[in-house]
Amino acid sequence: MDGEKTLLNAILCYLVRGKEVLLSIKTKNIGEGRWNGYGGGIEEGDRTPEEAALRELKEEAKVVASPDCLEKVAIIDFCNTKSDGSVFNCKVHVYLVSRWVGEPQVSEEMINPTWFDKERLPFDKMMLADREWLPLVLNGKKIIVSAKYGPFQKTLLGKVEICQVDGFV
Repeated sequence: MDGEKTLLNAILCYLVRGKEVLLSIKTKNIGEGRWNGYGGGIEEGDRTPEEAALRELKEEAKVVASPDCLEKVAIIDFCNTKSDGSVFNCKVHVYLVSRWVGEPQVSEEMINPTWFDKERLPFDKMMLADREWLPLVLNGKKIIVSAKYGPFQKTLLGKVEICQVDGFV
């Protein structure tokens, strides 16, 4: 195994309360060691991205949410260049979560859950493209994003492209 995760379809959730957003540090795979929302791959048993989002929230944050608490705010196409020069695209469905049951907890994949003011996020310790698109969705925008990463997502290759939309089907 080359140590580089290949993921084709994924979800990403941000728990929000008022002017704060919950971030945790990923312990493995894409984004390891960086502050991030909760998420992961859409698995074979998941019928929809929303179902995957609810499953990931339960697994990683130890909270339970219902579909009506998920607000889809972005679709991001990440083009990831691997160290051998090959590329893979990962489509990520991004959700804001407004209500849930339970207190967010540490899990095997996510540690140190911390509430941050939406205006003071630790972008220097997050995925590089996050600074471009995350403030937009936290301020009510719905967007489609395209970003291209170098090996291990350590560099951005080119400009992050963002298109604002009215909503998602």
